[in-house]
Amino acid sequence: MLQIADLDQFYKPLRLLEVDNRMVLPINKQIRILITSADVIHSWVIPAFGIKIDACPGRLNEVGLRIERSGVFYGQCSELCGINHGFMPISVEGVDPFIYEIWSLYCSLEI
Repeated sequence: MLQIADLDQFYKPLRLLEVDNRMVLPINKQIRILITSADVIHSWVIPAFGIKIDACPGRLNEVGLRIERSGVFYGQCSELCGINHGFMPISVEGVDPFIYEIWSLYCSLEI
């Protein structure tokens, strides 16, 4: 989660939802997400996708999705997982597949 000082005026209302590194995914492609946890049970929820999947220690869960339009989609952990449960935002950015390819190539470069 971003600190208040790191947000500009436009994003201040989203301060509990915005993250420092969004998950970037291509639109109009079938996507498979694998999820697990290292500590306690968490629950990965994006209401706009209609997805809720539990992340359990020692277990690998999967879910499939297809993003129909570009944009930023927000969610939060919906499992009472500890003291900072209310501060576990999820942010997914759906982008054009061409932009996704360029982004993934840029991220794979060693700097």
